[in-house]
Amino acid sequence: MGTEHSKNEGRRSMVFLRKGPKLPAWEEALLSGKEPKSLLKRGLRYVSLSLIMKGMTSTPDFLWGLPEVQKLNLSGNQLMVIPPSLGKLDRLVVLNLGGNCLKCLPKEIGLLRNLKVLFANMNCLTEVPAELSLCRKLEVLSLSHNCISQLPLSFTDLMSLKKLNLSNNHFVQIPLCIFALRSLDFLHLGSNRLENIAESVQYLVNLQIFIIENNNIRTLPRSLCFITTLELLNVDYNAIQTLPDDLYLLRQLPRIAWNPMDKGLHIAHNPLSRPLPEVIEGGLDVLFSYLREKKEHN
Repeated sequence: MGTEHSKNEGRRSMVFLRKGPKLPAWEEALLSGKEPKSLLKRGLRYVSLSLIMKGMTSTPDFLWGLPEVQKLNLSGNQLMVIPPSLGKLDRLVVLNLGGNCLKCLPKEIGLLRNLKVLFANMNCLTEVPAELSLCRKLEVLSLSHNCISQLPLSFTDLMSLKKLNLSNNHFVQIPLCIFALRSLDFLHLGSNRLENIAESVQYLVNLQIFIIENNNIRTLPRSLCFITTLELLNVDYNAIQTLPDDLYLLRQLPRIAWNPMDKGLHIAHNPLSRPLPEVIEGGLDVLFSYLREKKEHN
């Protein structure tokens, strides 16, 4: 009788397990007897591991025992914390933490001395650790869609940084450390709370794409006109009334642009004083001629 009762209980337990929620893919891989290293993909350039959209609320412990991984994608989960163990993955070249719930990054991120690309966009970050500046090889950094209002001064050490996305944050001014990043060719500060652009912007001598749309900027500094490498300047949706007379020096701008993807000067949705709206309708050449003549008569 007791034996029969035990068998029935066992059957009911097995039925319950079969009907339970499906385990995340990475957990299934472990439970099926596979080695964690079997999750690694060995491509032509990088040893990579992708754990995209697994519903993870915490990072699996096995991850920190895979020091050979060079490209790690943890995006689209519900991670609230990245533990200090991240520093063990010191061969990382690409790290994607986008689309999580992170409020901070561990200071051990500074141990990733080979890191070239970091995506930490679409999180809940309010600050950036100063230790990130120890990643001297960093070339691409996206911190967009967070709650950041300032950067550490140590960011001046990121001299290899080429692309920086700080859009959709809480900046009221462009952090001074950015003007020291002479290798920058892409800078996105759209959808912040900027009211001006410092004259120091002229030190970004390699900048090709500068996006500052949807802010509260009222004037463009004359020094902006000396960044003659600019191919795209987007100042849409600001409070700009006049344009600097030397804007015609930006000869790499190909056109007045209306499509967000096009290179050129984006100047729509600003309260431009007359006759600028009519002049702009004639195209970039007409605008540049007008500004050049205006300067000569002043």
